[in-house]
Amino acid sequence: MSAPQFWSTPFRYMRWASHEKPAIFFSIFIASLGPVALVGLPPLRHALGDVDPAPIPMTYPIPPGPRVIPKGFDDE
Repeated sequence: MSAPQFWSTPFRYMRWASHEKPAIFFSIFIASLGPVALVGLPPLRHALGDVDPAPIPMTYPIPPGPRVIPKGFDDE
């Protein structure tokens, strides 16, 4: 029993697939770059000087001292 063509000659199969079935080949190729980018891009970003933004505050800052009540907006 012979091995499937892909496992016996993967580069030859990829060349054939890029010519005969380009949509499937290139969609798989681009999708395979996702995990590589997930691991490789953050260190590259930091090496080029990009910094992570400050975290978004989850609470409203409470000013010190007594609360100043605005004048002139009272219901009469």
